Amino acid sequence: MLMNFVLVYLLVSILIGVYAATRVKNSRDYVVAGRHLPLYIVTATVFATWFGSETVLGISSTFLKEGLRGIVADPFGSSLCLILVGVFFARPLYRLKLLTIGDFYRRRYDRVVEVASSLCIILSYLGWVSAQMTALGLVFNLLSGGQIDAHTGIVIGAAIVLVYTLFGGMWSVALTDFFQMTIIVAGIGYIAWLVAGMAGGAGTVIAHAAAHGKLNLLPALDARDIVAFVAAWTTMMLGSIPQQDVFQRVMSAKDEKTAVRGSVLGGSLYFLFAFFPIFIAYSAFLVMPERVGQLLADDPQRILPTLILDHTPLLAQVMFFGALLSAIMSTASGTILAPSATFTENILKVFITFKSDKQQLWTMRGVVVAFTVGIVIFALNSGMSIYAMVENAYQVTLVAAFVPLAAGVYWKPATTQGAYLSMVLGIVTWLWLSYTNPEGFWPPQFAGLLMSILGMAIGSLFPRQWVHRGRHLSHWQMAESD
Repeated sequence: MLMNFVLVYLLVSILIGVYAATRVKNSRDYVVAGRHLPLYIVTATVFATWFGSETVLGISSTFLKEGLRGIVADPFGSSLCLILVGVFFARPLYRLKLLTIGDFYRRRYDRVVEVASSLCIILSYLGWVSAQMTALGLVFNLLSGGQIDAHTGIVIGAAIVLVYTLFGGMWSVALTDFFQMTIIVAGIGYIAWLVAGMAGGAGTVIAHAAAHGKLNLLPALDARDIVAFVAAWTTMMLGSIPQQDVFQRVMSAKDEKTAVRGSVLGGSLYFLFAFFPIFIAYSAFLVMPERVGQLLADDPQRILPTLILDHTPLLAQVMFFGALLSAIMSTASGTILAPSATFTENILKVFITFKSDKQQLWTMRGVVVAFTVGIVIFALNSGMSIYAMVENAYQVTLVAAFVPLAAGVYWKPATTQGAYLSMVLGIVTWLWLSYTNPEGFWPPQFAGLLMSILGMAIGSLFPRQWVHRGRHLSHWQMAESD
């Protein structure tokens, strides 16, 4: 019975995506929905950027083991990322009328910086999208009672997401996100209310978590702990700003004011609702304490689904798995489209001259298929947890792409030479420490960020040796650029 309801939900999602495909006439429609989306849809699709498998399954299971300190990257860092995008980046980037975030690096610096940053952005999606596919495999395995193994579930889930993303692009992502966010809010809210009653009330659950030290957020007054804490927060907060999926959702807004408001509202809603799965999962300590102990040792990501399947009525199960699938699919669709658009626009166009926009559009769709296949292969062979995949995904963009973006928008002296040195020092430092001393005092990605900042400063302020100066785009130039 539960599986039948889920199949109906999946069919509705596919139909919405197919309908959205009728709105796609060119590559701009496909990547940024023609820049036509109203505030309520922009808010929904920004919210859906992060509300995926890691929010429902990854964050909640990590919190059970490590408390708030263990989840500083997400939701604290990730929600602040969306708010910072709205406050500092949405308006100036919207005025540039770009198709991808990679276009900014070409316009502000040069083609080399564009290609290098785009490659880093594309690589960062391997872990992120794989986390969504891994979660889909887990869900299908649970719903089928083990008849569908996790690997087969990954393939099935990827095929479903591909069907409604392939032809509709950002229009499909946006419309299905709005539908799916409605399911998420209703489903997770109802489950939280139901489970709170089973556990003795919300106050009882919170008091239990506090008594066991799970609500301690700040690190110990120790230099090593403080640096590790800041590094974890920074990785998601800054490393996920130069991302195509964030960019395309915000840039799909009908005007720059909507872009700013939608990003801030979406980030704020994400932070609020990210704590609902945490609350539900922690309630399991009071509802099924012995089973939680077993699952913590075996697979913590199954605690929340097990609580729902074993201790709630059918309606709650339908709403939970509907919300879970909504969360995963809404994130997966956008993160399949994003790297595919970046690869086509910022890598392929270096080597191929498209004869028409239609040819570019169909090439982009072909890349979507190829990227999905690659992600499925990666997910099938990855042994990392969902939270680890997500937390590690944005280290490369933190050390390579964030500083050139921020400096390019807000620091007039920034030059192409500075961007080169920033990216080289950031990546080399990160890779070197990851290989030689990954558990050292300086987390590799944080040291890479600091060296990236240093590289931008030295490269931009010292006399030009290698390349021409970058082109500063003032706010009025941004408004006129196309």
